[in-house]
Amino acid sequence: MSRGLTRPPRLKKGDTVGIVAPSSPPNQDQLERSLAFLESLGLKWKMGDAVLNKSRYLAGTDDERLADLHGMFEDPDIRGIICAGGGYGAARYLDRIDYPMIKDNPKVFWGYSDITALHMAINQYSDLVTFHGPMLASDVGKPDFHPLSARMFGQLFGPVELQYDESVSPLQTLSGGTARGNLAGGNLSLITASLGTKFAPELDGAILLIEDVDEPPYKVDSMLNQLRLSGALGRVSGIAIGDFRYPKDHKGDSRYEDVFESFFRGFGKPVVSGFKIGHCQPHFAVPLGTEALLDADAKTLNILPGVE
Repeated sequence: MSRGLTRPPRLKKGDTVGIVAPSSPPNQDQLERSLAFLESLGLKWKMGDAVLNKSRYLAGTDDERLADLHGMFEDPDIRGIICAGGGYGAARYLDRIDYPMIKDNPKVFWGYSDITALHMAINQYSDLVTFHGPMLASDVGKPDFHPLSARMFGQLFGPVELQYDESVSPLQTLSGGTARGNLAGGNLSLITASLGTKFAPELDGAILLIEDVDEPPYKVDSMLNQLRLSGALGRVSGIAIGDFRYPKDHKGDSRYEDVFESFFRGFGKPVVSGFKIGHCQPHFAVPLGTEALLDADAKTLNILPGVE
């Protein structure tokens, strides 16, 4: 994944962003509360047609959600796209997305969690840098939305090189060294589910980012083992471990830290854990598909800008 991807044009005050719900129905009250934040950034917004829809556990049918995604990329008045929330369902239409159209209309695309499926596919088939960051209903509209999470949206308004060090959160080096490569990945469950399909991320030489929520340690162990057996872990140049939140009924008989130790102590490539990236506050938003430098000895992650 060393090839250079297209960086979308930066946002400007007065621009309109499109709001989509590619997966599950977002919390409507929290979505409504998040709109003031967009306005505080100087942005106008347009709501996708399917955002208020419900079809079982999905925000409308696959056709409706896909039409919203296509429509926002095709609309020349829309300068960026921000996801209302995640959940489940984005992968259901990966094989029907018009990737050449997206490549011809590069613009900011922002979300995480189930949106990882779209990040991996758009990075690979539209050659477009996308953004792993907090979403409107899932994060922005909640009372505990963190000021640092809010500041991370600033990277959309101009080229900013990001640096993550222990001033943001304590970090742990599991395997030393330095590595350079394109940042790839996101939610571990979605990465693992993509294996064996043409939508699995390109990990050759990549810095792999992983995070997840409400998965017990034994399931995280199982997913990492699947990545190992598939050969994916052997192809990366380094690993940045984001936030892993325990299920509410976790009894404490096992820990994520023990799982990570068993896979990555003595890994032979740099591995650092503790990044506040994922289902957490603050949520340090990052561009996916840009070059990153992971220095496990200094405990730093530097990432090149995501916009032009």
